Amino acid sequence: MRIKITADSTCDLPVELAEKYNVHIFPLYIVIDGEAKRDGVEITAQDIFDHVAAGGKLGNTAAVNVGDYLEKFREFRREYDAVIHFTISQSMSACYQNACIAGQEVGGVYVVDSKNLTVGISMLVLDACDMAAAGKTPEEIVAAMEEERERLDVSFVIDTLDYLKAGGRCSPLVALGANLLNLKPCIELADGKMDVGRKYRGSIEKVVLRYIADRLARPEELDRTRMFFVKSNGFSPEFLEEARQAVTQACPFDEVIDAVAGCTISNHCGPKTLGIILMRK
Repeated sequence: MRIKITADSTCDLPVELAEKYNVHIFPLYIVIDGEAKRDGVEITAQDIFDHVAAGGKLGNTAAVNVGDYLEKFREFRREYDAVIHFTISQSMSACYQNACIAGQEVGGVYVVDSKNLTVGISMLVLDACDMAAAGKTPEEIVAAMEEERERLDVSFVIDTLDYLKAGGRCSPLVALGANLLNLKPCIELADGKMDVGRKYRGSIEKVVLRYIADRLARPEELDRTRMFFVKSNGFSPEFLEEARQAVTQACPFDEVIDAVAGCTISNHCGPKTLGIILMRK
């Protein structure tokens, strides 16, 4: 049985892995100054940062529309027996709803709410690819991914709340207080929603190293098969190497994948955001 795996651009799957596993990525839209641009195709995260740094207003994100899904789902169903599509958490976007509408019209399309964002989605995507290659049915893959998503440990630390404030996801008062106190919050995913975990204080570089130590403090509880190291622009190459070494020393994984946060995530979290995404046993 031939199964096509697809995902929204919020998964931040590195291009080389998307090509290796033949995963199609549906770009979301970033709307800046009234113009909608496709995430990763017509606009990059650095374009957003440069626009804001120059005094421009932060853009809005818009879901993949039903028409975009219909076009590609129909194309893939002509070649494949089934399509399995992964979306960002439906509590954060209309992508899931739109994909379901399109999938029902086309038929043979299975839409999975990842209950996640960024490379938490990619963890599911790659495992689904492995299962498809092993001959599993769409129903078996979807059931396994719906169980697996509950074991994902997805978190990241951010340097500033200014982007969350501009996007309406944080009050101006909270952002001001955090900036005055030099607080760097750890954002955690729980049941498909973002929540604030531990609040660190200090430079983002020092915070990242403490964050890594905290998240990997109990290596015996972790699935060491694969983890993602995801970051937005702003860190020096030297510091990123130091952070990677901290991960290896705290808990060696069989595979550590470097990823860069795309436009959708960067538009909300800003530069100098870093997360380690893994699976718990």
